[in-house]
Amino acid sequence: MHVQSVIKFVVVALAVIPAIVFHEVAHGYVANAFGDRTAKDAGRLSLNPLKHVDVMGTLILPAVLYLTLGVAFGYAKPVPVNVGRLRKPREQSFWVSLAGPGTNFFLLLVAIAIGHLPICDWNAYLGADLSVRNWVAVWALYFGLVNVTLGLFNLLPIPPLDGSALIERFIPIRQLSGYYRFRAQALPYAMVFLILNSLYFHIGMGVMQHVQDSVAKLVSGA
Repeated sequence: MHVQSVIKFVVVALAVIPAIVFHEVAHGYVANAFGDRTAKDAGRLSLNPLKHVDVMGTLILPAVLYLTLGVAFGYAKPVPVNVGRLRKPREQSFWVSLAGPGTNFFLLLVAIAIGHLPICDWNAYLGADLSVRNWVAVWALYFGLVNVTLGLFNLLPIPPLDGSALIERFIPIRQLSGYYRFRAQALPYAMVFLILNSLYFHIGMGVMQHVQDSVAKLVSGA
């Protein structure tokens, strides 16, 4: 593999890993603030990536997608949350679920801000220069793309994604037990679901292409 491709792969990895780690830690921090210490007691309120690595979702899936399709997508080991320990489970579980995607959208703003710093040399990015300024620009670009993709993908109202927990707040209490059974039955198929939908999001009907093009323009200021 060409040295430039290797460096680019490392830069992309350095964009993917923080995005998914911050996503998961955000769930745990908000749950802890609302009274659920499950994640804290499990040592999962750490920004140490090793605490959150899922071999398939954090390492294998992003690598395969990037090397085959040129896209980067992944997920970390879910932070444990015990909704029953929240002070107001029905209301606060909504915010716990929203914390992950919300953090990704905040990190998108961070990527845009970094992309507009003088250190990001977009002229070098368009060429073959391997300068530090060039790769800071590449990192900011991929960090923005990864975060918007991760945030939007997790908002899908389908188990086991965060969107499926968000809609719980709007389901009548008498129907919650049936909904919980549905989510539980869907979890064993999570891996296949995530892979197929990540591919769909990237190549199916161009769902993410327009979004990613817009994010690239925002980050680079083009």
